[in-house]
Amino acid sequence: MNRAAATRPGPPAARQASLREHNLALVARAVFESPVPCSRADIAAASGLTRATVSTLVDRLVAARIVGELPPLVPQRAGRPAVPLAPAPRTVVGLGLEVNVDHLGARVVDLTGTVVAEHVEPDDLHDSDAVTVLARLGRIARDLLAAVTAEGMVAAGATLALPGLVDVRTGRLVVAPNLGWSSLDPVPLLGLDDVVAGGLVIGVANEAKLAALAQAAGTVAPDVAAAVPPSYLYVSGDVGIGSAIVVERRLFHGGHGWAGEIGHVVVDPGGPRCRCGATGCLEQYAGKDALLRGAGLATTAETADLVAALDAGSPDALASVERAGRALGSALADYVNLVDVDTVLLGGIYPPLLGHLRGPVETELRERVLAAPWTDVRVAPAPVGDHAALTGGAREVLRRVVEHPAAWVEVD
Repeated sequence: MNRAAATRPGPPAARQASLREHNLALVARAVFESPVPCSRADIAAASGLTRATVSTLVDRLVAARIVGELPPLVPQRAGRPAVPLAPAPRTVVGLGLEVNVDHLGARVVDLTGTVVAEHVEPDDLHDSDAVTVLARLGRIARDLLAAVTAEGMVAAGATLALPGLVDVRTGRLVVAPNLGWSSLDPVPLLGLDDVVAGGLVIGVANEAKLAALAQAAGTVAPDVAAAVPPSYLYVSGDVGIGSAIVVERRLFHGGHGWAGEIGHVVVDPGGPRCRCGATGCLEQYAGKDALLRGAGLATTAETADLVAALDAGSPDALASVERAGRALGSALADYVNLVDVDTVLLGGIYPPLLGHLRGPVETELRERVLAAPWTDVRVAPAPVGDHAALTGGAREVLRRVVEHPAAWVEVD
């Protein structure tokens, strides 16, 4: 016997409790990732667990209101009818919060992926006061949570989306140039410490990253974006431009969580000065304000006004979108060359403009992507719009419930 090998430190032996937690998560994921309601027998066959073990674990998930039982199926042969299992509706919920340059809001999503409550307020939050704005958002969140709690739902946590650099290790906002905020700990300013018993766990993340996650099929609402591949680049256009790289349905954060600042990729060093202090950033060509100014419209105009000008053949609008498309395509080509991604999803203001943006974007990709002769880069509208960061934030909370359900299950 090799005594040295036998005594070498290694992973600890699995405790019974650890094994139970692992199997509980395995069963929960099986229910949530199934494209159709599955039965206890289906889970046992797919997982290799015994039917008795699966039945016990399912009963615990049902008691915790994470999994729900549907009416039994009519049996095709003698025996007990199978009971289909599905995510439980309107029980455990996640809260997505967002402050952006032109709005702030909150959205409550349940385990089925359904929005059960929301409140979004348009506003101009350029150079706003963080204390005032976050306290206002906290009041919105408090009202929504009171409403869903009165209906018997329980909040598992919240995620705050901000348009800037967020240190994912500490939850601090480093800088949000378009809001005029920097060096900020935003969670205490929401004033939600006492909103649920034991305190509400609140995470903080970049809004484009959360919007990117909303596009991915996963444990919550697995069919919402069935056509989206597991890896892609998401780009969200607004006054600022954010992006995120998703690899196998997980975000690539980088060292601090700051990966994806495509809005500050330089497309022309001699270009106009950006709010970040540099010159020639992509935002100054393809951001909402830049597009509207180039089209001869006020920066208070809506994307629909720009679309109307394009449809009417306005030379200024057409030139503005052509310029933006070239700049965006150039920045995207850099991404593709660096990270070898072949699907780009455009969100924010870009989907309604895609009919006019696509030509110049794809021209730049063909000219600048080294591998263009051998592979196609697909550019498509993001399937989840409508304040996608709110949905992504709420789903991140619920994903943790599904992946770690033991915290919600009563221990024998």
